[in-house]
Amino acid sequence: MNHFYIITNGHKDYNLEKTNEIRKYLEKCGKKCTVQVKEPGKEQGYTDAAQIPEDVDCILVLGGDGTLLQAARDIMERDIPLLGINLGTLGYLAEIEESGIYGALNQLLEGGYEVEQRMMLAGRIVRGEIHRKRHAENGYQQDETEKSYALNDIAITRSGSLQIIRFRICVNGQFLNEYQADGVIVATPTGSTGYNLSAGGPIVEPKAELILITPISPHTLNTRSIILAPSDVVEIEIGGGREGRVQQVEVNFDGSHNVTLYTGDKVIIERAVRATGIVKLNKASFLEVLHKKLSV
Repeated sequence: MNHFYIITNGHKDYNLEKTNEIRKYLEKCGKKCTVQVKEPGKEQGYTDAAQIPEDVDCILVLGGDGTLLQAARDIMERDIPLLGINLGTLGYLAEIEESGIYGALNQLLEGGYEVEQRMMLAGRIVRGEIHRKRHAENGYQQDETEKSYALNDIAITRSGSLQIIRFRICVNGQFLNEYQADGVIVATPTGSTGYNLSAGGPIVEPKAELILITPISPHTLNTRSIILAPSDVVEIEIGGGREGRVQQVEVNFDGSHNVTLYTGDKVIIERAVRATGIVKLNKASFLEVLHKKLSV
């Protein structure tokens, strides 16, 4: 590896102290280094993949898991592996801690690493009749909007007042189940230790290839997570509320990209064509890392 691209969360490294230390160290080792800083207060995508030089071999992401997730979404059209350096609190994706930065960089420069390919999800929103009528009243039509991606999960949660959301879920065009819950999470194995875990879903080895569906606080006693094949296509339709009321919910891609949905709208989720390469330096097994994280 000769050319490194650093993406820094300016909130976590406000004075760019760590960023500059890493840049100077890499340059001292004869490597080329380009730095890009997340703009403070800018919550959506902050990396333009087209501006990343063609000869970049690795992207170093300074921040936390959220910064790395956003970077993965931003650069998914480029086949460049990511290495997360954790400047936050608990992190599963950003495995390098501040105290181990230089040892990790030396190991990276010596070739002591592997790249794990992590599957991603693609989500496409199909608007229903209620949404189309509302937009037609404003003088334009909109049948399909918003296609986005997620390395961790795509979550549909309630918006506004406390309410039970009704979901109708189909897999490969076949009806699966109806949920009444606070929301539903569709996660990758990488995302199994995120929101899915907090909602009571199973933990999955991150290199596995499968799709998880986990309801959030379901209003029944026998509702559990469902594990699907990576080739399955999940369709989630927003149902109607009590007494025919229109339900309003939000769909979130990796917790950052938010879209409002209404009764009749659908989210179609499937495996993304591209995967994300995650640089792994730690030789510890997934179970060892999991034990350490859960013991914090």
